[in-house]
Amino acid sequence: MADTPGALDAERAASKKVGALGQLWPFVSPYKVMLFLALGTLVLTACVSLVLPLAVRRVVDNFNTDQLDLLQSYFIAAIGVAALLAVGTAFRYYFVTRLGERVVADIRVAVFDRMIGMSPAFYEKIMTGEVLSRITTDTTLILSVIGSSVSIALRNCLILLGGIALMLWTSVKMSLLVLWPIPVIVLPIIVLGRRVRTLSRENQDWIAASSGDASEQLLSAQTVQAFTHEDLSRTKFSEVTEKSFDAARRRIAARAILTAIVIFIAFSGVVGFLWMGANDVRDGTITVGALVQFMIYTIMVAGAVAALTEIWGEMQRAAGATERLVELLGATDSVQDPATPAALPAKMAGQIRFEDVHFSYPARPGIAALDGVSLEVKPGETVALVGPSGAGKTTIIQLLLRFYDPQSGSIRLDGHDLTTLDRKAFRKQIALVPQDPVIFADTARENIRFGRPDATDAEVEAAAKAAAAHDFLVALPDGYDSDVGERGVMLSGGQKQRIAIARAILRDAPVLLLDEATSALDAESEAAVQVAVEALAQDRTTLIVAHRLATVKKADRIIVFESGKIIATGTHDSLVAEGGLYARLARLQFTAGMAAE
Repeated sequence: MADTPGALDAERAASKKVGALGQLWPFVSPYKVMLFLALGTLVLTACVSLVLPLAVRRVVDNFNTDQLDLLQSYFIAAIGVAALLAVGTAFRYYFVTRLGERVVADIRVAVFDRMIGMSPAFYEKIMTGEVLSRITTDTTLILSVIGSSVSIALRNCLILLGGIALMLWTSVKMSLLVLWPIPVIVLPIIVLGRRVRTLSRENQDWIAASSGDASEQLLSAQTVQAFTHEDLSRTKFSEVTEKSFDAARRRIAARAILTAIVIFIAFSGVVGFLWMGANDVRDGTITVGALVQFMIYTIMVAGAVAALTEIWGEMQRAAGATERLVELLGATDSVQDPATPAALPAKMAGQIRFEDVHFSYPARPGIAALDGVSLEVKPGETVALVGPSGAGKTTIIQLLLRFYDPQSGSIRLDGHDLTTLDRKAFRKQIALVPQDPVIFADTARENIRFGRPDATDAEVEAAAKAAAAHDFLVALPDGYDSDVGERGVMLSGGQKQRIAIARAILRDAPVLLLDEATSALDAESEAAVQVAVEALAQDRTTLIVAHRLATVKKADRIIVFESGKIIATGTHDSLVAEGGLYARLARLQFTAGMAAE
């Protein structure tokens, strides 16, 4: 497992404070008008809330007045203030929540846009499930902060400051009695707040690890069940989930302690104020209305302090989530497009050249996948790459698509070094049929059209016929418009491969890469597809990776790989005549084939 919480301890130790939320500003700044409206309604509702106790004081102090019109006007004014508060709160909720949803949607899109373009080398270091967890769980935390917590925090800050000012204006003596606990409350907030932030980050890391593990296990459910690995998978997932729960439990305990300290100190001050206020009313120092007004402000200030302590923890969790998302947005890719890519001609010939290429995969730096490989494929030539597993055949295709860059040497397409080209531009000149065909949870028609999104239905069906896929596709319940399920679970392995071949045929690119393209086909389908591939390869540069040598006998040239090196080159007949590895592989396969017959 890559990037487990254990590997992130150093990051958590250096975790930023709530100031990390400032990194969200680039996503908020495009919506300044909405932000201004949200802040305006927020200030309005805070001010109206502070005015309401003044109206209550007037009503209470005039209960015994003979001027009924005056009393009624106070009641009407109080209702008006309440109505203004209700309308203002509704608008505040609308603008703040809409802003939060908009910003989080933009963050999700930005992270996905960044991640979908990262090279395979990046995903050797981090699990896909971890990335998905950050896009979903972490952005949900940020949504709760932008769409709610920040608004509530700012409103409570205004109420806290305004309430304290009005409390002092009402009674300095009682204010001092009530306000003295605030500095005492701040200390545990700071100390325990740091602990909460650290535990929040740990909790999120374990949640991401749990999500990554679940994703991997569920996507491989058939293999897990076939090897009766269910109990071990359950145990592993349970252990990771328990560690996530343990981090959450410790975070909850820290916040519970913080809440208990704050509430006890705050309400001790309130009890003292009520005792003093009752004595002052009895002595005639203040009126009942003033005491009620002061009590309401005290409750408002105490509520604001309690809300701020609660929100502080939420904002710290969101700060950790922000750091994790910013890590993805700022992640560097080992494969980069040049600042000014070289221009490609409208029609490419398809010449491929590897010049003394040395390459090791990032996850296996000490093992050479390619060791000084030099080869040239002429335009329109069909070249087969053969050899034992791990010899470097598929690595040639990986490097030609520039999923990785070699440690030394160069790879050229029509004389252009791939590192000087825009990856999207030159990849459009290549059609790929991978060893494990990828089928999306869509219709069969759209899976084929993936090769060329602007293709017509007739072109899609023509490609399917060329790939020997038409007959089984029309036999599906809805024909070409049948859903094939997640990862093509409704199709057999051979059917998936034929759809992948049809996709490559539809792409109609000058370079065709076939990585074990017929390995999952039965003999009849393989023969039909082989005819289609031969016709397709007539005017194209074609690289065929195959273990089954029967599929490469008609290649213009066969290149034999072993341990990352080219050890032989020639036609099928010449290589068999030479003896060596190819002749040995051919003898084993064809002898086994005849024996099976």
